Amino acid sequence: MSSAPQVPDILSPEFAADPYPAYRAMRESAPVFWHEPTRSYVVSRYEDVEYVFKDRNGEFTTDNYDWQIEPVHGKTILQLSGREHAVRRALVAPAFRGADLQEKFLPVIERNSRELIDAFRHTGSADLVADYATRFPVNVIADMLGLDKTDHPRFHHWYTTVIAFLGNLSGDPEVAAAGDRTRVEFAEYMLPIIRERRDHLGDDLLSTLCAAEIDGVRMSDEDIKAFCSLLLAAGGETTDKAIAGIFANLLTHPEQLAAVRADRSLIPRAFAETLRHTPPVHMIMRQSATDVELGGGAIPAGSTVTCLIGSANRDPERYREPDRFDVFRDDLTTTTAFSAAADHLAFALGRHFCVGALLAKAEVEIGVNQLLDAMPDLRLADGFVPAEQGVFTRGPAALPVRFTPAG
Repeated sequence: MSSAPQVPDILSPEFAADPYPAYRAMRESAPVFWHEPTRSYVVSRYEDVEYVFKDRNGEFTTDNYDWQIEPVHGKTILQLSGREHAVRRALVAPAFRGADLQEKFLPVIERNSRELIDAFRHTGSADLVADYATRFPVNVIADMLGLDKTDHPRFHHWYTTVIAFLGNLSGDPEVAAAGDRTRVEFAEYMLPIIRERRDHLGDDLLSTLCAAEIDGVRMSDEDIKAFCSLLLAAGGETTDKAIAGIFANLLTHPEQLAAVRADRSLIPRAFAETLRHTPPVHMIMRQSATDVELGGGAIPAGSTVTCLIGSANRDPERYREPDRFDVFRDDLTTTTAFSAAADHLAFALGRHFCVGALLAKAEVEIGVNQLLDAMPDLRLADGFVPAEQGVFTRGPAALPVRFTPAG
């Protein structure tokens, strides 16, 4: 197994500027290799990343989250396994699917999207990242939890700090220290609210989490705090970048934007293709529980494995013309794209498939519909070319658009 392939380093400025050529080189010449700076084995092909995520043989764990996310979130559902994981997931999952999502939270999503659009629909211009995408999912989550939305700047600061911590592949001590501060600040903010909510249950998500019980098991205050922290970071950052990404992709493919505008049933296809083509999360780590043969090489037990979702989703062995954004491609299954049977890898797969996938789908469908209704002639600002930023998570940094102001 190669330990020093001739590909741009994943911590290099060249990689950060455009990782896709590096992904191609990895898939072709070093599909699994040891990366000394991150002390991990890097996996880039679809077949291998899918194998790690599905973990049918119990060869991979999420023990890496003990050091990767516990310092900022506390112990989360992502770190659990077996019955403990199944029970905790069963406690939180109902809020993110079925009747609760449809009846309780769709109106919350619709209201929050409308409020943001109303702030700029009469102006003729907006930055869809700063004015909408970075605000919308965090506002939705705060509203779902029954938190004060005027605290939005704090939530946004916390989740960007957490995401920076998770993506701190180079071990920057300032980023690590900021993550430590965020854990303390968030706990000081949330724990009194959780205790108060236990005594005065309402119909919000936080009350649901406080009251949920399965086989005599309930979530502790610390469990709930950690889940809320994870929800704000994962639900905020990823949906933020997904919404920005879907518009960046459609605005740079005007014929596909026109098709989606004319037929809104194409929105889930456009979202699924965005998750494949420009996923919000480019890498997820696992830990090997045993010695594993993968990609033609051996990975020792106890190793960190960095799965490159951004590369796997562009693997030509899995998708035809993978570097082309195509809402109409027939080798991506939209009907399963938001379930554990998905054939893209943006939400991971297996037992740790993203619990909020259907919430993200609802936010994107409602958001895209409302934005297209409000801005029928939406177009990029003159001369602007969207550019992605980020390594661990990645998305457009800005998306200035023009449109005819609402009368």
